[in-house]
Amino acid sequence: MANQNREIPYKIYLEEQEMPRQWYNVRADMKNKPAPLLNPGTHQPMTAQELSAVFCDELVAQELDNEHRYIDIPQEIQDFYKMYRPSPLVRAYCLEKKLGTPAKIYYKFEGNNTSGSHKLNSAIAQAYYAKKQGLKGVTTETGAGQWGTALSMACAYMGLDCKVYMVKCSYEQKPFRREVMRTYGADVTPSPSETTQVGRKILAEHPGTTGSLGCAISEAVEVAVGTEGYRYVLGSVLNQVLLHQSIIGLETKAALDKYGVKPDIIIGCAGGGSNLGGLVAPFMGEKLRGEKDYRIIAVEPASCPSLTRGKFVYDFCDTGMVTPLAKMYTLGSNFIPSPNHAGGLRYHGMSAILSQLYHDGLMEATSVEQTSVFEAAEMFARVEGILPAPESSHAIRVAIDEAMKCKETGEEKTIVFGLTGTGYFDLVAYEKYNNGEMDDYIPTDEDLAVGFAGIPKFEGNEI
Repeated sequence: MANQNREIPYKIYLEEQEMPRQWYNVRADMKNKPAPLLNPGTHQPMTAQELSAVFCDELVAQELDNEHRYIDIPQEIQDFYKMYRPSPLVRAYCLEKKLGTPAKIYYKFEGNNTSGSHKLNSAIAQAYYAKKQGLKGVTTETGAGQWGTALSMACAYMGLDCKVYMVKCSYEQKPFRREVMRTYGADVTPSPSETTQVGRKILAEHPGTTGSLGCAISEAVEVAVGTEGYRYVLGSVLNQVLLHQSIIGLETKAALDKYGVKPDIIIGCAGGGSNLGGLVAPFMGEKLRGEKDYRIIAVEPASCPSLTRGKFVYDFCDTGMVTPLAKMYTLGSNFIPSPNHAGGLRYHGMSAILSQLYHDGLMEATSVEQTSVFEAAEMFARVEGILPAPESSHAIRVAIDEAMKCKETGEEKTIVFGLTGTGYFDLVAYEKYNNGEMDDYIPTDEDLAVGFAGIPKFEGNEI
């Protein structure tokens, strides 16, 4: 490559004029498109008119668009991005030295904004389209709080009301994340709650439950549909979200190309799929078009293993079964994960895009236990100077494992992983790890069978 002899700096910053002006839609290059969302009553593909009762009109168009490879980023969103983008791609020299590996390790750092994570990339886009449509406000759910924080910040910027249903165990574990949302003007409710019909139903069926993203989604959708001038927005899973997050991968690829670096392995944590999908999008595009090849690894918590132990079927995206059906790898919409510290990765399903790519053998998946995740997080913090979010640390764990394999074989592979955000609001989790109070929960086959039993049964949707 022309630039392969250029000295690579510790941090690679793109110039402002190099920041992408378009999002990349990986579906345009997929031979096997993600299966359409289905109406749960008719089992027919959801129409734009049906979806517009829940989502903003422009976001519905993006959700259904399988054809356009690039979609322009509106100027107002570009101007907002300039507050914290382009984000740095960092060579982890200190981690490499600590491991004694010949591997070259890079991470794309998405935590250099007030919300502390990559979630702001889609939050501002969704808030922008809601404001453009003339809406009063939006509703959403949040797991660990990164998405709720990002959306609260975006809504404050756009002058929109924001109602957040936060998974109860995270609401209690992360009071400071909750207060950041309130500082930005959001109304934050622990889920499941007594404020909605579906919340009361879930509490009656599961007394004392610590909640799940599926529960919180149900409550947020109910409020959005039942409140005039509101729509529901989501921080992961949906096609539109992965579209907005593609700016992560576009910047990463541009920075690597600038210095003639080709990654061998690309690693991302996977809960609903927003960060992983955004990071790998342009690389996957090259792979789909037969231009280059990469090894792409999704890392999920062993406590909520949707890709590695789930079923590839149509399922509800929420516990209350009020959302459309999505074909995805799922543990069942009524699967309630353990209240561990995997945070935003504790979702029962996976993006339809990533599910299809995984099903087609275009990417790998692995699951890791939380004590090993925090071991990796602690090592990274001590040598690289950033306290990583628990979600991000799943990717760090596997990046370290792959680098150690290179040490054993002597191979000089280039590894890129997504550092989705910082862990400064996750100190309860770090405290439990440091005190030796953290354990590893892995659901049994019997535990998973409970969730699988609730997967809707209809012709063509056999488990």
